[in-house]
Amino acid sequence: MATYAETTDVLPQHRFDAGRLERYLAEHMPGYAGGLTLSQFGSGQSNPTFFLSLETKGEGRRDYVLRKKPPGKLLQSAHQVDREYRVITALADTDVPVPRTVVLCTDESVIGTMFYVMEAVPGRIFTDAALPGLTPAERAAIFDSMNDVLARLHQVDYRAVGLGDYGREGSYIARQIKRWISQYEAAKTDDIPEMDKLIAYLPQHIPDEDPTTISHGDYRLGNLIIHPTEPRVVGVLDWELSTLGHPLADVAYNCVGYYMKTRPHGFADIDFATSGIPTRDEYVAAYCRRTGRSEIEHWNFYVAFSLFRLAAIAQGVYKRGLDGNASSPEAIKSRDGARGRAIEAWKLVA
Repeated sequence: MATYAETTDVLPQHRFDAGRLERYLAEHMPGYAGGLTLSQFGSGQSNPTFFLSLETKGEGRRDYVLRKKPPGKLLQSAHQVDREYRVITALADTDVPVPRTVVLCTDESVIGTMFYVMEAVPGRIFTDAALPGLTPAERAAIFDSMNDVLARLHQVDYRAVGLGDYGREGSYIARQIKRWISQYEAAKTDDIPEMDKLIAYLPQHIPDEDPTTISHGDYRLGNLIIHPTEPRVVGVLDWELSTLGHPLADVAYNCVGYYMKTRPHGFADIDFATSGIPTRDEYVAAYCRRTGRSEIEHWNFYVAFSLFRLAAIAQGVYKRGLDGNASSPEAIKSRDGARGRAIEAWKLVA
């Protein structure tokens, strides 16, 4: 039996007409033979994600995943599931492990929003970055595989896979800072002095180094599928924030857990000598070896920028929770997350 993340009944705010979805799949999904069952993945705060099981012609019952935009009024440029579909499709024949895409529906009349369907990848998703319950050897292998996959992603020739126009080349961090300032201010509910300080500081201190690669934008353990029994990455999920971007922003974002103690994302307080998880310096050095770098200059800036983005994202999640259209009922708890991440970011550059 395949292993997947836990699912629940579809949340009331995300229900849609399953009959209309069935009719659409019958017309547009190769091999569709009916018998659709539907449930919702409980994790995730942005794009609602659903588990589909259905009959196929000649292959029996198969499992798929549907990702859609959330309902309600959305921030401009957010929740672009068509971009997720495009990048996952483009990476299908590279050495970056991604699910196989099946169909993209841009007709919002079908289930109320744009959506896409991809094959379900069996495996485990660990929401606690400290990986409790695993052996030190397993933790070490999973972190090394996570590091390796990120390095592989950054070495994909984005033009060769058809993503030459997936974003703008250069000035990624400057554009991202501008974007997240706008997103934060659009979702602002409380005053956070450290966010105001970061908004003034970050645009004035962007490092000169400006490479362009495919950037995942939300690369972390919780967005990776780990093999059902082996300690290795078999799928990278949640490409909503992906674009052509700066690889070091991806690496720093991947490392923010080293700067936070609060579970599930933080693990700064673990015993690295016994846990099997590499230290921050060891993890960054492994990425540098894999990508031919000697070091990463201006490291604190990249981490501060990543924490600033996380603070802005948390603020958006909290605002959607207040508005009643978040993907998870846990969204309303994100208020403190924005403030805490902003404080940690400012400590790094103050």
